[in-house]
Amino acid sequence: MTFSYKLVATDLDGTLLRDDHTVSDRTREALAAVTAAGAAHIVVTGRAVPWTRHILDDLGYRGLAVCGQGAQVYHAGEHKLLTSLTLDRQLAGLALSKIEAEVGPLALAASRDGLEGEVLVGPGYRVQEGPLPALYMDDPAEMWTAPLNKVYIQHPELDDDALTQAARQAVGSLVNVVMAGPGVVEILPLGLSKATGLSLAARRLGLKASDTLAFGDMPNDIPMFGWAQHGVAMANAHDELKAVAHEITASNEDDGIAVVLEELLRTPTRA
Repeated sequence: MTFSYKLVATDLDGTLLRDDHTVSDRTREALAAVTAAGAAHIVVTGRAVPWTRHILDDLGYRGLAVCGQGAQVYHAGEHKLLTSLTLDRQLAGLALSKIEAEVGPLALAASRDGLEGEVLVGPGYRVQEGPLPALYMDDPAEMWTAPLNKVYIQHPELDDDALTQAARQAVGSLVNVVMAGPGVVEILPLGLSKATGLSLAARRLGLKASDTLAFGDMPNDIPMFGWAQHGVAMANAHDELKAVAHEITASNEDDGIAVVLEELLRTPTRA
C-alpha cells in the first residue's frame, strides 16, 4: 500500500478529537494505515504540552508533536521538550494595556512554559469544562512571575471574532493574536504560528511543506494550511479556515480525517 504524502499534520480539538475528547477507532485505524504506508503523523495543537501529553499517551503516540501554537516541539515517546519559545512578558503586558485601552477590562489566563507548566486562571476568566488542570490566582501579578508561552484573553461583551479583530488592530505589530477555539483568544510571540512549529518538526524528520497534508478547524490553522501542500478543513470548521482550505471533509464527529485518508489510500495519486 502506498500513500501520496510523507507527512500528515492534524490539529487536535475539533479535528482529531471528537467532542467528547476521544479519537474514534476508525480514525485511529486510518492514521495507523498511513503510517504503515510510510507517512509520519504529527499532532499540531494550540494546547501546551501539559494539556496535550495525556492525549498522546492514550493514543500510543510516540512521535513529535507541535504544541502551544507552534511554541513547543515535543517528543512524545521520550516525554521530552525539544524546543520551546516563550512570550516576552514585558511586551505582553504592554500589549494587554493597549488592548484594554481600546475595549475595556479583559479577563486573563496564561500558560506557563515547560513540561509541567500550569495554566493560570485569573478572576472572571471562563474555563471550559473538562479534565484539563488549571491553577486559579487571586492576584493577577502572579501571572508574570515565571516564563509564559501565551496569554489568553476574554471580554465580557465582545465575541471571539470581534475581540480578535480589535486586539489585532491594537497590537498586531507587537504580538500575534489568534482565535484557537470557542472562547479561546490568545496572545503569542510575534511571528509564531503552527506553521513555524510544524516546519521545525518536519525538518527534524527530513520532510518539507510539499510533503504535507494538514487538517484543522479554526483560524489558528490558517498559517499551517498556507505552509502545507494541501489543507483540509473539517465540516465544523470556522468560515475563515474554510475560505483558504483546499478541501472540506466531514466533521470531527463524523471521522472527517479518516474519510480523506481512506480515499487517498484507495487512490494515492494526488489531485
